[in-house]
Amino acid sequence: MIIASQKRKSNIAEYILYMWQVEDIIRANDLDISKIKKNVIDRFDGLTPEQRRQMEEWYESLIDMMRLEGVQKSGHLQINRNILNQLVQLHQKLLADPSFPEYTAEFYRTLPYIVELRAKSGDTPLGEIETCFTALYVMLMMRLQKKEMTPDTAAAIHQISRFIAALSRDFHLDEEDRLFKKQEE
Repeated sequence: MIIASQKRKSNIAEYILYMWQVEDIIRANDLDISKIKKNVIDRFDGLTPEQRRQMEEWYESLIDMMRLEGVQKSGHLQINRNILNQLVQLHQKLLADPSFPEYTAEFYRTLPYIVELRAKSGDTPLGEIETCFTALYVMLMMRLQKKEMTPDTAAAIHQISRFIAALSRDFHLDEEDRLFKKQEE
């Protein structure tokens, strides 16, 4: 909750990846708040009783949402999909606006990797932005498991990271009403 709030304000891409990880942590603990208390919340040092209570309530609300939305086994919460949709809309807006050539160039440098990843994704290919986030999430899980990446995969992840960083930066500028006003001046 505390980390999510900080990431939401500072880096929307990190926020999405963090929230996807939280969804997986909840699943790994069988959507059981007592397991989450023991395996997650109790491991945070220095929390006040109030912060502990707030974290517990936050996890309980996420568990409730996961059950209501039917994403106990896989998938993402609507709150996370909404942010991803906002990023997709901003991405489309940036590509359509000729005053963002750097963003467009970064996207086209990333596109071959997106196409390759989508070809490997099977029958239900994801959209371009979700494909990028999925690749970054898989890379994060590989790092946590201390698995090696091939040089080609590392190059793809590097480019995808650059592209998503640009989108994330523009997202925050847009939230502050500074992205398109900046271009108009």
